[in-house]
Amino acid sequence: MSQFGEDLIKSMKEALAHSRGEGVPDMRVTRFCNPREVRARVGLTQTEMAPLMGMSLSGYRKWEQGKRAVSGPAVNLLRIIEKHPEAAIDALRS
Repeated sequence: MSQFGEDLIKSMKEALAHSRGEGVPDMRVTRFCNPREVRARVGLTQTEMAPLMGMSLSGYRKWEQGKRAVSGPAVNLLRIIEKHPEAAIDALRS
């Protein structure tokens, strides 16, 4: 069998295992984080939240309006703000 054929069979087996919930242990699934919900939970305005995220107010509003995707690092920062708002806000405002 050719190398292509072997690779194709291996890929199909991996896809089947993944569909069964089996998989590579280092695979990561990123949970979507809604910036509007996080901001509301911590009681901040858009004007207060944008500089914490290191961005302009208009850019932050685009996130909340769904006109712009939230990147991986920003999702992580939103999660930190969501779980530990006082510590995150204190650190980010310093």
